[in-house]
Amino acid sequence: MVLAGMVLVGAAHAQQASPPAVDPVPAADPAADSAAESTDAVRTLEEVRALKPEDDTPLDLYGFRNPVKVEPNRFSRSWSEPPTPEQVSHSGGYVLMGISYGLMAAAKGLHKLTGGRDQIQSAIARPPPELSEDQRRRALRFCAQQEGCQVPPGD
Repeated sequence: MVLAGMVLVGAAHAQQASPPAVDPVPAADPAADSAAESTDAVRTLEEVRALKPEDDTPLDLYGFRNPVKVEPNRFSRSWSEPPTPEQVSHSGGYVLMGISYGLMAAAKGLHKLTGGRDQIQSAIARPPPELSEDQRRRALRFCAQQEGCQVPPGD
């Protein structure tokens, strides 16, 4: 019984708040020393500003935040997260979403069947322009007439 009382007293003592630590302020002049005594060393915080979130989604305090950040890879292009119930309700419901997904799949199949070009195509770089031997000779002759052209190194 005495041991249980000591444990309770120790727990109560641990829960008591300790006085805040006050950094000693070196006083350069007596006026500053008297001002510090008059405020009883009350410390105030600096200005605190709330930051606007990056995106316009509402803050969900109970939402899951995945601590693992995965870099994009070859599967990222074809994978998309399933829609949330809120997104489904904004887009007209499951029936309308199913119809639109079906139409998109039919359009993709028709596009592949006809062999048409994609709407977005990757850029293809062309080789740098090369002069023929005849064009090089004419350019050298023109430079010799002008007496100002320099022959590029390697020729």
